[in-house]
Amino acid sequence: MADTDWENCYRTGDTQWDKGKPSPGLVDWLAAHPDLPRGSVINPGCGFGYDIREWAKAGFDAVGYDIAPSAVDGATAKTSEPNATFKLGDFLEDEPTEQYDWIFEHTFYCAVNPSRRPDYLNAIKRWLKPGGQFLAVHYFISDEDGPPFGTDHDEVHARFSDDFELLEDWVPRSYPNRTDLERMFWWCRKDRVL
Repeated sequence: MADTDWENCYRTGDTQWDKGKPSPGLVDWLAAHPDLPRGSVINPGCGFGYDIREWAKAGFDAVGYDIAPSAVDGATAKTSEPNATFKLGDFLEDEPTEQYDWIFEHTFYCAVNPSRRPDYLNAIKRWLKPGGQFLAVHYFISDEDGPPFGTDHDEVHARFSDDFELLEDWVPRSYPNRTDLERMFWWCRKDRVL
């Protein structure tokens, strides 16, 4: 199965995943954790950058990363926060120029062809600092003909639990058409510095 042409999706306006606002689960989570140590965060598959702007407003140095030039250009044009930047690249393939304290993703995993999910895990480990934290919103659907591609709690847990300690998982507040279909996972790399 060929990879999706994300740039064409953005150029033609075929972006039904774009809700025009940040992930409700992220908004709630940031509000509930005002005392988190601030640091750097990267958001692969950032689209137009709604989530990155939320991280930046909360005081993080936030980087959005996307494979589609039109997404990066659009995100940059919509962003005034000085601690939010956007970069063009392939998160699954690129070697990071730096590692981050946090990785946040909102349904990027479900956009990746399941045959590339091992590449996804390896990318998370490349981009995240030792002891870094990984916060993800997964879309629990059964579709095999995606994107979005289906996943479930057992698959996500099996994928990450060897390398990450699960701190918490829960059903977040979601967009109306995704109510009870999303689940947030908060992980920490097991190789954290003590």
